[in-house]
Parts: sequence; C-alpha cells; structure tokens
Amino acid sequence: MKKLGFLFFIILLIVSCDRDEEIDAIPFDNPEIALEIPKGFPLMNTSVQANRPTKYGVELGERLFNEKRFSGNNTISCASCHQPTKAFADGNPKAIGINNRVGLRNTPPIQNMAFMNHYNWDGNILVLEKQPLVPIITHEEMNSSIMEVIGKLQQDPEYKELFRKAFADEEITAERIYRSIGQYEYTLISANSKYDRVVEHDKETFTLAEMRGYLLFQTKCESCHSTALFTDQSFRNIGFPLNPNQEEAGRARVTGLHSDLMKFRVPSLRNIEFTAPYGSFGQFKTLNEVLDYMDSGVIDSENLDPIFKENGNRIPMSAGEKEDIIVFLKTLSDHSFVAQK
Repeated sequence: MKKLGFLFFIILLIVSCDRDEEIDAIPFDNPEIALEIPKGFPLMNTSVQANRPTKYGVELGERLFNEKRFSGNNTISCASCHQPTKAFADGNPKAIGINNRVGLRNTPPIQNMAFMNHYNWDGNILVLEKQPLVPIITHEEMNSSIMEVIGKLQQDPEYKELFRKAFADEEITAERIYRSIGQYEYTLISANSKYDRVVEHDKETFTLAEMRGYLLFQTKCESCHSTALFTDQSFRNIGFPLNPNQEEAGRARVTGLHSDLMKFRVPSLRNIEFTAPYGSFGQFKTLNEVLDYMDSGVIDSENLDPIFKENGNRIPMSAGEKEDIIVFLKTLSDHSFVAQK
C-alpha cells in the first residue's frame, strides 16, 4: 500500500507540473492579415502564399525595414533608400549606401511586390524573401553580414519579444528576418490613384487633358506598360543612355546571354510622379526628359526593342502630346500610399 501511495503521489506531482507549465505558457496568437487583390490586378505570386502576412510578422518586418543596425556602421536601413514619401524610392540617380558609397543603379520603388514575378532591374531575384540579404552584404550598400545583424538584434530585448510574438519563440534567425520583411513588403499595395477611381471603380472622371493623355498612352506606351500594374514585367532594351560603369550589362548579368545585353525590367509607372530621377541609373531628371529622348531617337543596338526599331529608333510625339501623357501619368499617383510613415 505504501508503494501504491507513493506512486500515486509521483503521478499527481507530474500532472501538477504539467498543468503549471500550461498555465505559465504564453499563448501564441498571431492572426493572418487578409490581403485583397485590387480590381484589375493579377493574382498574387506563389511566394505570398508560402509566407502570408500576419499581424506581428508585419509589425516585426516594418521594424526591421527601418533598422539601421543592418549596416556595418549602424547608419543605413532599408528605409534609407526606400522612403515612403517617395513611393519607397530615394530621389537619387544611384543608390547611396554606407559611408556615402554610390551603387550601380537607381533605387527602384517598392510597391505591389506581392504581384511581381521578378525583382531588381535585372530580375536576379525571383523570391522576395531572398532580397534582403543582397543589400546587407553589398559593399556599396550596407557592407555587413547576416550573422553580424543577428548578433546585434540578439542584444535587444525588444526584438526578442517581437520575434516571440511573430514566431512563437524568441529565436532570431536569418530566415525569420527575411520572412518578416517580406510580409511587411507584401502589404505595400498601391491601388488608390485617380486612375483606379476612374477606370476601375467608375467613381470619378478624367479631365480632357487626362483623357487625351490616356488615349495617347494606350497607343504609344501600353505595349510595355500594360496591365493594372503598368508593367508587363518583361525585360527590354529601349536604347537609353548607357551606364558608364563597366560592371553593367543589364539582364545579361543574370542570364549570360548576349541577346539580353542592356535589357532591364520594365518598371511600373504607378506613382511615377514621386520617383524621379528615371532610368536604371537615373539618366533623366524629369518625365519631360524621358519623353524628349524617346522622341529624338534612342541608341540603336542589335536587340533594341521592336517598338523603337520599327519606328526609326524613336517614338514620335509632339510637345502637346508629351504634356498630355505626363498629365495622365500623374493620375497614377496614389497619395494615400506615399503618405505612409
């Protein structure tokens, strides 16, 4: 009987300990954030399905996006180059990183990433979660390493709590950093421009100049800047002035194909009013300069895009047509999107 009594006591103690652990455990509650596909937009890419944004994942991602300890000397964050008030571009011809080092290319805006199939000017990134490591290790950008970044974050108790809320425990890993930044960027959807309110929702009307510009855009620009994203996501050589940096080869840097030399991903024109200067290395200060160059004649090449080849290496436009096209392009401005902090 004594042995049975002792055995019962041990079992009771074990059960009691388990119950205490259950009571002390912090419940993991991290609801998914619903992302709506704007009217006219394509389906989201498969990476989004594998990394659905969550309440605390996005909160952590935004914090990391603004974290200057990502750089070797704690001065540069993702947000240093991707500024919300400039549609997540930076206003410089080329990206400026640690110690004012100048990069190879113009900083692309970050918007509607959930719908894109390629990232960067040459499309070398296919999955958004693989993008953050590039600036971290690049000499001209953050000049650091992911292990150095993790070491810094581990010293901050606030980050331990943020990672616990996002991933159920305090462990800080490279994958979790990339996933949370990706979740934040997937929420950066821009689809509230005048164009959307006119064309997609029939809530407003274009002015006469805007309508003229829209019709001109459809005949002169839409072959590249198609879909509601205002890019067909293709890679094209459109004869822009060449980057003097000998490391530049456009898409050919990725594929190694001569036929891809100086081809670049067609950029979205959404919020283009806020993302000057324009071109892969900021060749043009204004939209007028871009259109003037296209009108006057672009650089010829073997793989120049047919839309130019078939028109004497130019897209002819009168001064009035250029003005109307620019008026239309400004209807693609999403003022609520660029007002984000």
